Amino acid sequence: MASSPIARDATQAAGTIAASVSPSTSASVSPRRRVDSIDLLRGIVMVLMALDHVRDFVFKGTLQFNATDFTQTTPEIFFTRWVTHFCAPVFVFLAGTGAYLQRTRGKSVHDLSWFLLTRGLWLIVLEFTIIRFGITFDLSYQVIGLPQVIWVIGVGMIILAGLIRLPTAVTGGLGVAIICLHNLLDQFPTYQFRGPGSPAPTVLQWVWAFLHAPNAFLPVGHSGRIIVVLYAILPWVGVMAAGYAFGAVYTLTPSVRRRVLLQLGSAAVVAFLVLRFLNGYGDPNPWAHQAIPRYTWLSFLNVSKYPPSLDFALMTLGPAILALAWFERVNPSGIAAPLIIFGRVPMFYYLLQWYAAHGLALAVVVALHQHPTWLVWHTFPPPQAPAGAGVRLRTTYLIWFAVIALLYPLCRWYAGVKARRRDWWLSYL
Repeated sequence: MASSPIARDATQAAGTIAASVSPSTSASVSPRRRVDSIDLLRGIVMVLMALDHVRDFVFKGTLQFNATDFTQTTPEIFFTRWVTHFCAPVFVFLAGTGAYLQRTRGKSVHDLSWFLLTRGLWLIVLEFTIIRFGITFDLSYQVIGLPQVIWVIGVGMIILAGLIRLPTAVTGGLGVAIICLHNLLDQFPTYQFRGPGSPAPTVLQWVWAFLHAPNAFLPVGHSGRIIVVLYAILPWVGVMAAGYAFGAVYTLTPSVRRRVLLQLGSAAVVAFLVLRFLNGYGDPNPWAHQAIPRYTWLSFLNVSKYPPSLDFALMTLGPAILALAWFERVNPSGIAAPLIIFGRVPMFYYLLQWYAAHGLALAVVVALHQHPTWLVWHTFPPPQAPAGAGVRLRTTYLIWFAVIALLYPLCRWYAGVKARRRDWWLSYL
């Protein structure tokens, strides 16, 4: 099996990291001190996340074809989509890392377990209420929910509430094993929804859809309502568990930590390049030579996100870990400061960016005298955008900049509130 050596090496690395935390190599962590490099990386992916959502709502290309359709896309459109692939895995991975850092700041295993359980449940509630409305702008609940990254973080936290009682190396090894081996499950069929009249999914098909199936559309009885599952639980929980063990790196002294970050990140990038070049295990979507040579490179990078393949995880988390090594030396009071602000209030930002992106997209479309039927998702399948609807890529980027400019003062204010106060509810938002 092509993934087995990688799984063994990564599992050993998780154990080595945990075991390396000794009086000679560990660094004290202040109970209230944040890690600027982590906040900076999280802030960058949060900003990119808004680009992805603006693109989904209003870009002409997205409304007409898939950004990875090489018969219609361009490199600019492809990379506008591709760069946002880093958002979800980094967000989920760092959620696990944040849980570990809470332990280093004095929170007991019992208290941390309870916090992860309750916050996980709260995130699931948010996904099916406030976040769902921000995505659909619809109150009919014809589409009951679109379980996405916040849903899977919520479920992951509930599971992690139990996993943190295991040795860190065991939790990390389990996470790495899931990341490396879950593509063995790609061969199992998933429920196919073919519109009204489709047979109802069985209990097993429901369970499988939530665990591993890609883009599952599940009708709820004969009500005409549907749940669209975009983020399957199993592989993302693996990412979070690996991120939890990764937190042990941040108990090392800066010089040792940076060396470990460079080693881990480089190993993941090399593993991606090798596995992807071999074009066998690691992703259900093999790359292929294209009629236009430069599109062959795009095909090489076009890995599967739903669910996230081994290649996808290596392609995104490897460079992210290398970025963390570089960010160790970035001045947090310089140009990076606004991004660090976003990274310190990720949940607050995430909630607001849906409404800002959707609202500004709607305003622009109305100003252009287009009928915004596709921006209110009250049916399934969702309304199709009329011919010529949406805006060009340049305008999409301008709307994205406007979203970021709108959110920054709000996030800066809330970051100040969190820094000054210690109310229990602030840790849930």
